[in-house]
Amino acid sequence: MEALIHHFKIFTRGFEVPPGEVYAAIESPRGELGCYLVSDGSNKPHRLHIRGPSFVNLQSLPALLRGGLIADAIAIISSIDPVMGEVDR
Repeated sequence: MEALIHHFKIFTRGFEVPPGEVYAAIESPRGELGCYLVSDGSNKPHRLHIRGPSFVNLQSLPALLRGGLIADAIAIISSIDPVMGEVDR
């Protein structure tokens, strides 16, 4: 019962983290997935930004498509396997 109460308090109030900023990255099948967090010392983050791997992969398209044919564009775009939902702002 104590563990359930403790879990409920963490879930409803959150927990206080030290002030500062941190960036953590992990490898995903599509590239690097990053998480940037800024805290002011309270139990809610001041700023949170998730960096999806498809955002960086789409920036390479102009270089990949240069000099190719229109018919090659479909194969080139599908080779980087973009997920457009994480690219939207």
